[in-house]
Amino acid sequence: MNRFEANLLSRIRHRGDGLGNHRVVVACSGGGDSTALLALLVSLRGSLSLELSIAHADHQLRADAHDDSHFVRELARHFDLDLAEARLDVVAHADKQHLGLETAARELRWAWLRREATSCGADLIATGHTLEDHTETVFLRLSRGGGVGSLTPLPPRQSHRWSPLIEARREELREYLRNEGLPWREDGSNLDGFTPRNRWRTLLPALREESPALDQHLWETHLQVRELSELRDRTVEGWRGTRWNLDDGKLPAVWLNAETWREDELRWVLEAAFRHLGWAREAALLRDLSGWAVFHLAGHGRHHRFGHWALDPHKDEPLHWCLHPLGTVTK
Repeated sequence: MNRFEANLLSRIRHRGDGLGNHRVVVACSGGGDSTALLALLVSLRGSLSLELSIAHADHQLRADAHDDSHFVRELARHFDLDLAEARLDVVAHADKQHLGLETAARELRWAWLRREATSCGADLIATGHTLEDHTETVFLRLSRGGGVGSLTPLPPRQSHRWSPLIEARREELREYLRNEGLPWREDGSNLDGFTPRNRWRTLLPALREESPALDQHLWETHLQVRELSELRDRTVEGWRGTRWNLDDGKLPAVWLNAETWREDELRWVLEAAFRHLGWAREAALLRDLSGWAVFHLAGHGRHHRFGHWALDPHKDEPLHWCLHPLGTVTK
């Protein structure tokens, strides 16, 4: 085990990625990140007690995509691992669902990867997300109004997805491959400006020139925000059943006790409730809605309206209010 592999093993163990006797499907496009991911996991599988297989998806978006597929087949033979392949009709899916190509490709790819993981009994799907991917996603989500959640977009573990390289730099991975004598494929479309991520990818080098430690600083911010978010979530869940509750039946709503609420407390509750109910959670909406609701929760029992939202008193329990979108009928 060389120093880079040992450092990665130490990071995985320090983070507590929740591994042990797992079967892992390694998503491999043949690019530098996923090829390094595959090689590193092969090196560490004994130390981490992993059983590996490879999954490769051809999105049929580039003329040379078949060369990528051939390259991944050679990797599978080189490492003596099982390989699952799929050809995904991304263009047809994008047209049918009115999606951009990037979103359509991600939807189809992940649907297939989950099916493949289930069919082979895998616990995890390993992806080659890097520290730069994390930074790009932060800026993407911030630019779309993603709020504080924008700062924790790519945790190492999220359900079945595992990104062991999330703290590694792309150039580090390519240097590792060069030292190991392993080739990789370059996807020229990563530099095309037709996706928002690619456009951010071309803007970020100038920011890194100004702040060379930009990516590391954002990752440290990610860790701090995640800790604070977990504390907030535990607090909000502790209030459930006393200060607030959900009705997630046919006519979903959020039930709130009529008491003294701070706006930030109510905003935390609404974010948790809306997430559970699948409602939009734009930061501006939650801020406006919580400020309006705090004012009226301390008032007398009467109906209130705010845009497309309603706040109604419970007909049998005067100290309880129901927040719901207009058009739903409350109990």
